[in-house]
Amino acid sequence: MRRVIILGSTGSIGTQALEVIEANPDKFELVGLAAGQNKALLEKQSVQFGGVRAVQGALAATALVEETDADVVVNGITGSIGLAPTLATLKTGKTLALANKESLIVGGRLVTQAAAPGQIVPVDSEHSALAQCLLGGTRAEVRKLILTASGGPFRGWSREQLDVVTPAQALAHPTWVMGKVVTTNSATLVNKGLEIIEAHLLFDIPFDRIDVTVHPQSVVHSMVEFVDGSVLAQCSPPNMKLPIALGMSWPNRVPNVAAACDWTQAATWNFEPLNESVFGAVRLARQVGEAGLTYPAVFNAANEEAVEAFHSGKIGFNQIVDLVKRVVDAHEAEKQLTLESVLAAEHWARNRANGVIAHAC
Repeated sequence: MRRVIILGSTGSIGTQALEVIEANPDKFELVGLAAGQNKALLEKQSVQFGGVRAVQGALAATALVEETDADVVVNGITGSIGLAPTLATLKTGKTLALANKESLIVGGRLVTQAAAPGQIVPVDSEHSALAQCLLGGTRAEVRKLILTASGGPFRGWSREQLDVVTPAQALAHPTWVMGKVVTTNSATLVNKGLEIIEAHLLFDIPFDRIDVTVHPQSVVHSMVEFVDGSVLAQCSPPNMKLPIALGMSWPNRVPNVAAACDWTQAATWNFEPLNESVFGAVRLARQVGEAGLTYPAVFNAANEEAVEAFHSGKIGFNQIVDLVKRVVDAHEAEKQLTLESVLAAEHWARNRANGVIAHAC
């Protein structure tokens, strides 16, 4: 029986994690909840699970982690505000089931150096897939990590076509149901860029050995290529409950948590190269990841402001990544990575981004 805290309990990851816990009372016990804005749903969740402690806000979430006896913390918070709860989880020795990729990306080595071996278990479908495939060989035998991307709603579009994309179109993801920021990031491919940085930090594989392939069916969640030419893939119909359950129970699997592929039916899986000349976010993310220090924090913070500006009608779709690049190019990082330097860089990036946005309006 594993005692679980869910951070971001009212979001997509959090609500599905609660469904997994409810369906497996012999494996999981919920001991704490934290969420941001949706107080009514948070209270309903607390009542549903017998009045379990429920708090609002990132500061309260951090205190919840520090004060509550638990085995696993699922960090499903959206955005870099999840960094403090991530660091608190690692400090307490609890297993971190990480869906909040931003905290790892902006925290970088602050997070990885705070973690004991195996303490961070990825919940992103792609990184969960990589973790599973990596069980098939030693690190020295790994040639490449291959992240799959659905391509989002604009796969195959030209940059000119993307100029007139509306917020409603950007939120119409063909495969996954997610929040506004993550869905928009999937449309711009910023999300895939963030995932490249995340894969580098999680698995300590150089950026030049992390590839992206477009796979519209989203059945192959990622692959590992080994030095002998063998490729291992993790495949399952799109369903986040599988990586969520595995994150909470790692390395053990939860029976019947999601449907498997139906091998009695014909199926075709496609793989296509990513057009980085149209979707420049991936190339920019590689550059940011290679630069390290506070550059990933600036990349992420500027993107969050740009996404909000796009949905407010202040900038166009193509301007999201263009704006992020302008902010990144203007940044001068401190020579040491500290929590204070990360927070200062984020503050600077948001101000810089909003200044650019104001001039664009």
